[in-house]
Amino acid sequence: MKGFGISLYLSTGPDRNAEIIKKAHRAHMKYAFTSLQIAEENTKNGREQISSLLGLCKKFGISLIADVSPYTLKKMGYSNFKDLKKTAISYLRVDYGFSCEELVELSHDFHLVFNASTLKEDEIAELQRLHADFTKFSTCHNFYPKPLTGLSVERVEKINKRMHSLGMKTMAFVAGDKSFRGPLHQGLPTLEKQRNSHVLLNMLQLFQECDTDICLVGDIDVSDTVYRQIQELAEGYISLQAEIKPEYRFLAEIIHHDRPDSSDYVIRSQESRKYVSEGRTFPVEQCGPRNMGSIFIANTDYLRYAGELEIARQNLPPEAKVNCAGAVTPESLPYLHYIRDGMGFRFVLPPSPTLPKN
Repeated sequence: MKGFGISLYLSTGPDRNAEIIKKAHRAHMKYAFTSLQIAEENTKNGREQISSLLGLCKKFGISLIADVSPYTLKKMGYSNFKDLKKTAISYLRVDYGFSCEELVELSHDFHLVFNASTLKEDEIAELQRLHADFTKFSTCHNFYPKPLTGLSVERVEKINKRMHSLGMKTMAFVAGDKSFRGPLHQGLPTLEKQRNSHVLLNMLQLFQECDTDICLVGDIDVSDTVYRQIQELAEGYISLQAEIKPEYRFLAEIIHHDRPDSSDYVIRSQESRKYVSEGRTFPVEQCGPRNMGSIFIANTDYLRYAGELEIARQNLPPEAKVNCAGAVTPESLPYLHYIRDGMGFRFVLPPSPTLPKN
């Protein structure tokens, strides 16, 4: 099961952070990243704000991934790391200031998160020599505030493959779409190509093409639309905007699932075979060329396949045995690539036009 998370910064302020935590909880986002080692986080009443943040995360069941060092431990008001066990911090991101022996000791109480780009093979070898349990480790890629400094898909995929071979989970960041974090306000993605694109699409790419286990929003906040999309994805489906003919609108607003043996040509609804048994009939209609995103349903000429709903992943030739039911709208087409291996999808119709008042 893939995981989703937010980022929390003391400089955002306690009231705003409380709102973000509540929205994330409703969207089934189980993780939050926070850093106490960057200059912008040196706020007034820092210790009190940290305590409040930890309390909110614990209340709403969000595991905090804290970027800490021995210095920041004192800043938080704790004398040793074992004191953190009572808080919402269950993941420690450890970049500098720890020996391998100390890391193994810490892993008895916390899940440790290494910097995916800076963890070296000699450090891995030393941890193996010390018989470290690598299932208690994860690696998290950086986010990159400065344009043209982010990583490529290929590099992240290669690093993640290596970390998985060792038994570690992987994490990465996507940029937000609402409140961008300073000082540059140009997004906080791991992948450079994702700096200015859609949050949900970016998460899907990290999950499926880079084999990332947990995707975190690096920026301060995302729109309500994105929270809804993340909630849906956490529940196992994606909403697709679609235009559907009136006689086929029974296909909308219910959740379908692609077959686990996914086709490269079409998305096939597992649920649609029941339509004939429910008494629906699909007489033969004329259907022209099927472009990418076309929604079609097998008619009676397809015999036992009658009623099966499909969406074209690519341009397909005409087929006399199917009826054209509608089409996915252009803004939803990029998501078709990621609906695979049993993933759910739901058609959402455009709102009905408002009639003018007399």
